[in-house]
Amino acid sequence: MADPKGFLKVQERETAKRRPVALRLMDWKEVYEQQDASELKRQAGRCMDCGIPFCHQGCPLGNLIPEWNDLTWRGEGAQAIERLHATNNFPEFTGRLCPAPCESSCVLGINQPAVTIKQVEASIIDQAFANGLVTPRPPERLTGKTVAIVGSGPAGLAAAQQLTRAGHTVAVYERDDRIGGLLRYGIPDFKMEKKHIELRISQMQAEGTRFRAGVEIGVDISWSDLKSRYDAVIVATGATVPRDLPVPGRDLMGVHFAMEYLVQANRAGAGDTVAEQITAEGKHVVVLGGGDTGSDCIGTSHRQQALSVTNLAIGLQPPAERPEHQPWPMAPALFEVSSAHEEGGERVYLASTVEFLSNDAGEVRAIRIAETEYIDGRRVPKSGTEREIPADLVLLALGFTGPESGSIDAQLPVPFDARGNIERDGMYETSEAGVFVAGDAGRGQSLIVWAIAEGRAAASAVDQYLEGDTLLPFPVKPTDHALAI
Repeated sequence: MADPKGFLKVQERETAKRRPVALRLMDWKEVYEQQDASELKRQAGRCMDCGIPFCHQGCPLGNLIPEWNDLTWRGEGAQAIERLHATNNFPEFTGRLCPAPCESSCVLGINQPAVTIKQVEASIIDQAFANGLVTPRPPERLTGKTVAIVGSGPAGLAAAQQLTRAGHTVAVYERDDRIGGLLRYGIPDFKMEKKHIELRISQMQAEGTRFRAGVEIGVDISWSDLKSRYDAVIVATGATVPRDLPVPGRDLMGVHFAMEYLVQANRAGAGDTVAEQITAEGKHVVVLGGGDTGSDCIGTSHRQQALSVTNLAIGLQPPAERPEHQPWPMAPALFEVSSAHEEGGERVYLASTVEFLSNDAGEVRAIRIAETEYIDGRRVPKSGTEREIPADLVLLALGFTGPESGSIDAQLPVPFDARGNIERDGMYETSEAGVFVAGDAGRGQSLIVWAIAEGRAAASAVDQYLEGDTLLPFPVKPTDHALAI
């Protein structure tokens, strides 16, 4: 284990410092500074190597957290990255983007602040890349079998790397012009710079994975043709259909889905010319939705020099401490101040949107909201509490309802469940033999760590389908729910 008395000697939780707000608003670089190595060692040393490490079950990937905490404390970076990669293909993504359900289930968290697992994870992979410890691992032999993966988000990339290393010839299809899915165009650089995607793609290409960007399955190649060309197909398109808000004025100019806005901002950040770009510059911005996507919109608006930013959430403000109905080791819903919230703006809870109001040009000029009240379990606007908020740009960050079904339903008749997700069995296979589903397309909107876990599991299922047996790990079943979720 790490320092046997570490959790007694060091009881405070030290995380990486964020760059000063005034400085980071001038660029799009990641907000966190590099953490001092001595701090990381102290934090890793707080890990108790519990008799029953609940962090394993809190993490859908089953990350070997006590092991790489111990190795970090001992300064054995090469072994630490080996243990980290044993369960997680992309710790550079999860170490930056995962909400860390493992920390909610940390045993130390019962009566002390949890170990900074996520920060240690990010430091291990960053140092591994810096020291040349992340190298290609091409297969020793090829099986002669081919696999097409549709979607290059975390689920698709994880499945691709596992299957390539197992010896299959894998092609990843992505309709956007660059590989990465929402990692590329949905996540702002201040949360994760795109260099991390490029580093990993370079490794995967050297291993033999083939990438086909700018190809939309269902349009450029039909789903049925794809199925006939390959021995197996994995659908990893994500849950990209946004949840709408059908209130009066929804069709006004200036009311957009969050992803319309974020994708354009990321394209501009990549150096692309974006015609008629949606921008927050000089505008009163209102973001509807209190989740991560809403936070991304807030941070982006600040960097585009919005005049004001208001974040509306329909429900109650979460508590600052773990509520009784979400005891350890569950992941509690807590009030959090992200880096974007720290940068400014106003957060309003119990705010129900009643109507979008227009000016003479048909553009949104304000939002009429009312206080939310709960009636028979429903959240409705409370009569007599209406008021207006100035709004030149409204961003709907209300979550996603499932995968896009049009071309799949027409060309590859697989059933969808009641929640709008593609149905699959306990081995990630659809009703069409040889067609599998991984990630949000089958699970619904979820965490990046679930996407990677499902990608790894689906790869195992595909390998078994093609070869009759497999040595690839099968971390989660489609019906699994982590103890911490």
